[in-house]
Amino acid sequence: MFRLIKIIFNAFIIVLAIIGFNAIGGQKYVEAIRVNLVNFIQERAEENAKKIGDFSKLNEEFQIDNAVNLVGYKAVLAEHKASGQKMIIVDSGEKPLLSQNDIKSSEVDKKLKELSEKFKYQAITVKDIKITGRGNINVYGKQVPYAKFEAQVTKLPFSDITGIVASVTTSDGTQKLALALSEKDKYSQLITNEFYKGVKESKS
Repeated sequence: MFRLIKIIFNAFIIVLAIIGFNAIGGQKYVEAIRVNLVNFIQERAEENAKKIGDFSKLNEEFQIDNAVNLVGYKAVLAEHKASGQKMIIVDSGEKPLLSQNDIKSSEVDKKLKELSEKFKYQAITVKDIKITGRGNINVYGKQVPYAKFEAQVTKLPFSDITGIVASVTTSDGTQKLALALSEKDKYSQLITNEFYKGVKESKS
């Protein structure tokens, strides 16, 4: 009985503490901390992204979500805020993950499958890749070929995607793989073009 009273008393003290915390504006402090933390993470992502490119000229409808290492490669993940469409740039150093000749070839779907196998334990798993179109896109101020594809993925809220892949060599000699993807039937080439048009070579 004494133990039960002690538990109730402790719970009562906790409730009073929460009420008192809120009464002195505690929720505002929590919200301020949350906002500062989000801003800090965003600033760090943008700072790390500078190693791959200059994203300062991007339209405000885009945001840099993260700058990470994927199997030893530097990568930047960006998002179109309104649609959720993702853009990814992978810096593979001096050796291309896919060359422009690979992307123009008739076997680019096989090359993409081999590439997805390389990354499957680090990111989403991709299967059933099908090339549906080709074109050219401005990336880092250069016109390069791209291949449009459809595929099935795991570890995403949706299973069917549409996207494009392109390859570019920047003036410092490093190889960049540029991708964009979205849920199937929601992919927009206009969004992809707008994003990559704003990506410039790093000033550092």
